[in-house]
Amino acid sequence: MPFSLATWNINSVRLRLPLVLDFLRQHPVDVLCLQEIKCQNEQFPREAFAAAGYPHHAVHGQKGYHGVAIVSRHPLTDISSRVFCEIDDCRHVSASVDWGRAPLAVHSIYIPAGGDTPDPAINPKFRHKLDFLAELKSWFGDERFRSGQLICGDFNIAPHEDDVWSHKQLLDVVSHTPVETEALDALLAGNHGWTDLVRRHLPYGTRLYSWWSYRARDWRLSDRGRRLDHIWSTADIAAMTTGAEIITDARGWSDKPSDHVPVIAHFGD
Repeated sequence: MPFSLATWNINSVRLRLPLVLDFLRQHPVDVLCLQEIKCQNEQFPREAFAAAGYPHHAVHGQKGYHGVAIVSRHPLTDISSRVFCEIDDCRHVSASVDWGRAPLAVHSIYIPAGGDTPDPAINPKFRHKLDFLAELKSWFGDERFRSGQLICGDFNIAPHEDDVWSHKQLLDVVSHTPVETEALDALLAGNHGWTDLVRRHLPYGTRLYSWWSYRARDWRLSDRGRRLDHIWSTADIAAMTTGAEIITDARGWSDKPSDHVPVIAHFGD
């Protein structure tokens, strides 16, 4: 049976629950990973998701900030979360998904944005981001990451010049600075290796964005986007993919949308 998975930084799951449910009706993926849910575990709208056909949940939330979740049509087991940089700010949750094939561990992750100044010496938020990436690289060296793994979410880095509206103008802007893009590229290629599922099916040469600033009066007209949201997998899982898409129109689905849009990976039989 075909299988699909989406990731979406929803920027408050309770505020934008109608948008999420509309998305699931239009794009009935099997698994949806969310970031910036901005609620505590007991506040997560489990009943609404269950009524929509997604009765299985893994949630790691906190009051007002950050928070990640996985909702699924299929049973979830081995639910866990990891604390990075000794700061428990609810940026990771994982679960094994029973999708009827090889074992699959899904990780929903929210990498720190990094603040405004790309200098770790004067900006502790940027230092946190770089430390987070370094710890991810070390963790990915574990033997478990050789196979059966998928990691997705808001990585807060647009790594390639085709992932931003202007490579030249954003080289000094957090999310596209060389120190960040090089760290993410090293993470992608390092240890046991990962596959960027979006670029596997939508290769470089085409500009792709998943985020547009709220500051833009007309986000579609200006189209000054960045591809901050990613889906990666180990090679064995990547071999099963049949396509990927970014649901750009979701940025205009309401007058109060998330500034991110869903990204979907599709898998065949």
